Amino acid sequence: MIEQTVLSKELLLGFYRQMVLIRRFEDKAAEMYTLGKIGGFLHLYNGEEAVAVGAISVLRPEDHIFTHYRDHGHALARGMDPRRVMAELFGKATGVSRGRGGSMHLADPSLRFWGGYAIVGGHIPLACGMALAVQYRGADEVVLCIFGDGATNIGEFHEGLNLAALWKLPVIFLCENNFYGMGTHVRRAASTPEIYRRAEVYGIRSEQVDGMDVLAVRDAMTRAMNHVRGGNGPYFIEALTYRFRGHSMADPELYRSREEVEEWRRQRDPIVRFSAYLTQNGYASADELAAIEQEVEAEVEEAVRFAEESPEPPLESVTEYVYVNPGPARRVAHA
Repeated sequence: MIEQTVLSKELLLGFYRQMVLIRRFEDKAAEMYTLGKIGGFLHLYNGEEAVAVGAISVLRPEDHIFTHYRDHGHALARGMDPRRVMAELFGKATGVSRGRGGSMHLADPSLRFWGGYAIVGGHIPLACGMALAVQYRGADEVVLCIFGDGATNIGEFHEGLNLAALWKLPVIFLCENNFYGMGTHVRRAASTPEIYRRAEVYGIRSEQVDGMDVLAVRDAMTRAMNHVRGGNGPYFIEALTYRFRGHSMADPELYRSREEVEEWRRQRDPIVRFSAYLTQNGYASADELAAIEQEVEAEVEEAVRFAEESPEPPLESVTEYVYVNPGPARRVAHA
């Protein structure tokens, strides 16, 4: 069981460092995208850092993560090497998915991080399948399934929750409700905008939490972990959060006002709020936090250097990892 104890200064500063790393990494990724060094789609996590850091901080190394395509923050919070994540965005051979996944498909089996998924909600049944495998093996593992509010109006969401509840699967459903599914506000898309209440229909323990508060998210996740590891079936958390950038780099953001975005930035920024908490409660001085920020800046610059200097995947490898590669004895000769 996980106890809700007083957190150490080292752990709290670690949370701050992770949130700053995610923010700086995303800012740099946006810059590299503008320079044409990153192609394809790019969905940034600015503003939502407290959800990833608070939730993933409670996981054990043997636990599993499935997430959506806004996945950079989750990958970094899980401990993925920023250099290899940036290299993946650049499409380089040194990337975490060998340059074949890009922004939306980060994965690292060694971290039991099973990927970002581009099909909205398509990973929810996969997470339930992993949880069923965990249950079948009798393992003391938990599956964390992260998705956005836009995934909660599709069939896979309801099918996944129903099966998880029916079979008491060891899975935590974490909905990052940033209020906009692409450009549509949740109140225009959902008859029940309080998303956590949908889980209650399936008999799943659920709660809503301030997703801009890293410690509140961690506390909610601790309750969820204790519930699931105790053999009580799934748990559902709705984290109310907000993305400071558009849905993707191609988003002109015509569906929300600049005043709304600036209000969230000024009053609810999770990094600013946590910085104030740390200094006001004597956990860190302004100079200590500034030193952490400088370290992170250097780490992100190193990630860019690594990505730029890494090789492209060789042309002869273009068909690798598409299907299982047959060995020499299994190759079929064609006339």
